[in-house]
Amino acid sequence: MDGALHVLVVDDDPDTALFVRTVLQRGGMTVTTCADPLEALALAGRVEFDAAITDIEMPGMTGLEFLDRLRQARPDLPVAVMTAHASVDYAVDALRRQADEFLVKPVPKDTLAATIRRLAETAQAKRAAAPQRQTVLAIGAHPDDVEIGVGGTLAAHRSAGDQVVILTLSRGARGGEVDDRQNESLAAAELIGARLFLEDLEDTRISPMDPTMSIIERVVSEVRPTIVYTHSANDRHQDHRAVHQAASVATRSVPTVACFQSPSATIDFRPSRFVDITGFTRTKLDLLKSFRSQAGIRAYLEDDFVLATARYWSRYGSGGRYCEPLEVVRDAGGVVGATSDSAFQTSLPTSATPSPTTTEPFGV
Repeated sequence: MDGALHVLVVDDDPDTALFVRTVLQRGGMTVTTCADPLEALALAGRVEFDAAITDIEMPGMTGLEFLDRLRQARPDLPVAVMTAHASVDYAVDALRRQADEFLVKPVPKDTLAATIRRLAETAQAKRAAAPQRQTVLAIGAHPDDVEIGVGGTLAAHRSAGDQVVILTLSRGARGGEVDDRQNESLAAAELIGARLFLEDLEDTRISPMDPTMSIIERVVSEVRPTIVYTHSANDRHQDHRAVHQAASVATRSVPTVACFQSPSATIDFRPSRFVDITGFTRTKLDLLKSFRSQAGIRAYLEDDFVLATARYWSRYGSGGRYCEPLEVVRDAGGVVGATSDSAFQTSLPTSATPSPTTTEPFGV
């Protein structure tokens, strides 16, 4: 394999962490250790690890809870669960939560090194054989805009190994405290391992020209996206329409551009693609829960509202229980939506009564 294998070790016991680190490093692997599972989740979202090994007993979060959270952001990352309790119940629970290996302390050095190397090399080989990944840029006017519109789609992109970048053009001062909304945006991006650009244009006064256009052009130049998601022109909110207009020009070099639905979209919003997010609804709900300052004052952030909306759009999809709708502006790259096995595209009929439509899985 090309390059050293990079392993994340999560254990609050410094002696155990040192032992694992030493064994793996002597085996030629690069090791990052972390005692805090929350910090480890943030690291896993930013760093391309080849494997992870976690203890079960940790303060604040068990290794199995950590595994559940890690699977949301990095389902492709192989994980070995390690414990001093040789219990059948522990092993069964770990495997049910999709642990790749279950190791009982004390783990022999050779067993530890061979197990982690095998997991890491297998994952590295799968990535090398996988089709080229996409770089996705989601552009929203305010905090929570892109999470509402394409939160499930972005989670599916991350699941497929695509890079996800979020550009939020204002800090939503009219909708709450700026510091709160900034921290909430950071927490949501961290949850799925997305890179966040958070600008500070004046809420409700975003221009469709400069500086909005220049900001988007700068980010496009830096991250070079292959897919862009942004607001629709068919929207009552002036900031949403302005961002759509600016993005339409600033993303002119991007092969694929599509528009998502917001709660203020008008009846003229006419999607032509529907991304099946059935496997990613939990992550989308968790993303929206990051925006705590809006809880209780934005009905469209409530779980039942979000799920009901996605359930409605699934009637135009292909078998998925929940879908996110997209208006396609440009599809020169041949791909719209999440590049995962659970994403589908279909066309919305122009008639009021939908007719049967054909679907095909999105390519990678």
